[in-house]
Amino acid sequence: MGQELSGKVAIVTGGASGIGRATVELFVEEGARVVIADVDTARGEEVAAKLGAVATFMRTDVANANEVQELVDFTVSRFGGLHVMFNNAGIGGSRERFLDDDLEDFHRVMAVNLFGVMVGSQRAARHMAKNGGGSIINNSSIGGIQPGGGVITYRASKAAIIHVSRSMAVELGEYGVRVNCIAPGLILTPMTSYDLATVRRRSQPLNREGQPRDVANAVLFLASDHSAQVTGTVVPVDGGVTAGAPVKKFKEIMAARPSATTT
Repeated sequence: MGQELSGKVAIVTGGASGIGRATVELFVEEGARVVIADVDTARGEEVAAKLGAVATFMRTDVANANEVQELVDFTVSRFGGLHVMFNNAGIGGSRERFLDDDLEDFHRVMAVNLFGVMVGSQRAARHMAKNGGGSIINNSSIGGIQPGGGVITYRASKAAIIHVSRSMAVELGEYGVRVNCIAPGLILTPMTSYDLATVRRRSQPLNREGQPRDVANAVLFLASDHSAQVTGTVVPVDGGVTAGAPVKKFKEIMAARPSATTT
């Protein structure tokens, strides 16, 4: 255990479970004081109680700008500042094929996944800009990097996160505020509702099961001073999915091709 975030104060939205919870726990291990923001009060309070006085919970709907502002104000009042903002909260979307999707969840998905990131970044950056800078990390997805079928609204929200994050990095650089994205791949979380093992074999070059802690480690790097010269980047944590298909899949394709003949 190190102390990469000693003296730092952080907010983790969606911090009651999954990647958020893993990040909260790692941040505390590394010396940070953390405010856990989530709509799941029971789980959020449970995590905070487990971690003691260095962590606290505040129920927050990131789609509500007033609640996000109250979150930032509470954090500064409680712990004396704000140095790291991890906009992690997100929801899934309809899994219907595009032609069958009624798009009824569009506004809620965009409100949580995109607006939540934008307003969270804005309200955190307003404080950071006046107090020596800071680090903002936004949670996108490999679904925001690679196109594909299904979950169209979710993919759109995650792709937009990448673009607005890079734009915010340009806007906020003069204030010493860094903005970066992570893009998790096949990570087992409460949002995962498909057969990860099968998908991993078909699409992930690295033959390893990704865990929330793997993503948290990438967030820690972007939150710490080790990434002091890093802004406007997207860091996939995906076992190589966005790099290309596994070699064995290529071999299967080649093996299925008709043998070459000469005349």
